[in-house]
Amino acid sequence: MSVLREADDGPAVVVCDTCRFSAEERDSPDGMRGGAVLAAALRDAAEGTGIAIQTMPCLFNCGQHCSVHLRAPGKIGYVLGRFEPTADAARAILDYALAYAESEEGVVPYRQWPEGVKGHFIVRVPPAGKLVAD
Repeated sequence: MSVLREADDGPAVVVCDTCRFSAEERDSPDGMRGGAVLAAALRDAAEGTGIAIQTMPCLFNCGQHCSVHLRAPGKIGYVLGRFEPTADAARAILDYALAYAESEEGVVPYRQWPEGVKGHFIVRVPPAGKLVAD
């Protein structure tokens, strides 16, 4: 039995749907995990944009709730976390994801970063067969 499942290979925001609601709370007042709430907000924001919102359990970043992974073929990937599971956070993530998808190698100039993603970057991951040169 494989632990992997197929997913579209285009620009995507992969959301940990089991992430805590906040640093203090595991679930929302409605009993939902923060990652599931954020994924729903991202799906609403992403409709018609061409950015896939994909979910999976646990990105292994449990100390930094509401984590996402931005990825696209041949581009640097990024893991971001410590988001509040809100429509505003989803909009900021999606706005960054749109600029990321338009970039050649996954590098978005800092001046184009939405305020809502600043301070949320955790790691950048080079695409297979490449390393970041800078």
